[in-house]
Amino acid sequence: MEYVRFGSTGMKVSPICLGCMTYGSPEWREWVLDENATRPFIKKALDLGINFFDTADMYSLGASEEVLGKTLLSMVPRDDVVIASKVFNPMSSNPNDRGLSRKHILKSIDGSLKRLGTDYLDLYIIHRFDPETPIEETIEALDTVVRSGKARYIGASSMHSWQFMRMLGLQEQLGLTKFVSMQNHYNLIYREEEREMLPLCREMGIAVTPWSPLARGVLTGSRKNQTIRATTDTPAHSWYNHQAQEDAIVAAVEQVASARGIPPAHVALAWVCSREGITSPIVGASKTHHLDDAVAALSLRLSEEEVGILQAPYYPRELAGHQ
Repeated sequence: MEYVRFGSTGMKVSPICLGCMTYGSPEWREWVLDENATRPFIKKALDLGINFFDTADMYSLGASEEVLGKTLLSMVPRDDVVIASKVFNPMSSNPNDRGLSRKHILKSIDGSLKRLGTDYLDLYIIHRFDPETPIEETIEALDTVVRSGKARYIGASSMHSWQFMRMLGLQEQLGLTKFVSMQNHYNLIYREEEREMLPLCREMGIAVTPWSPLARGVLTGSRKNQTIRATTDTPAHSWYNHQAQEDAIVAAVEQVASARGIPPAHVALAWVCSREGITSPIVGASKTHHLDDAVAALSLRLSEEEVGILQAPYYPRELAGHQ
């Protein structure tokens, strides 16, 4: 595994990040794996050289953090891995147990650390933009988190580029800890981030860690296979609803993969990894071959002709994934 610099920081991460929404409690979503079923995936990820693990407080309402922390830290020293978690989404019916208020952020970081069983996070990410909380309040609370030693770095996730630039500008102006990463929605089916967000991140030295690089499995044939995840994933049904265009993109992926004699997942993920400014796509794994596919994609170099075939069916679409 060749490790890469995390944006403009000095931290090094694997060019693949293991997303841990799949691990936690099946009571939250029926496709989620419990602790015993999770253990082989964490071990395999470590064996493959993956050192970057991403979760969130809202995944399995905290159980994902508990399972990841207990499993991962029983296998490897804490400082050998990079652990990221996120804050924003509701954790209960309490009106203050959500969003990006100072009250919620300072409570949530303590909860995440306790569940993960660690004194600090390497990366603490705001899961979405909060229009109900003043930006200054959010970024000052995040600065407190870093200065208190509870997180090494802070990052952001899907939002408009003007919102992200506004936050970065205020952090600069007020002398506060700045975001070092953007976790955004990006894959062959959804490329709207190429217009503003990706150029902004390149200009500002921001690490980019795309979520759903395989379009929730659509690019690997989940629509045909009708997995439990595919049939019950309500958000994905709203994000990937341009079926004619998406079927054409999936067909292009299958064409390139067939010509090379490799799985479509290799091709779709290799395309994301090859885009300028991409640091470490976040991949989920519920079958052992998912991790092998992800690592294999790192060594795949697509030709200009293949990239042209993959990109040709795309046309502009509405924003998806900001909510």
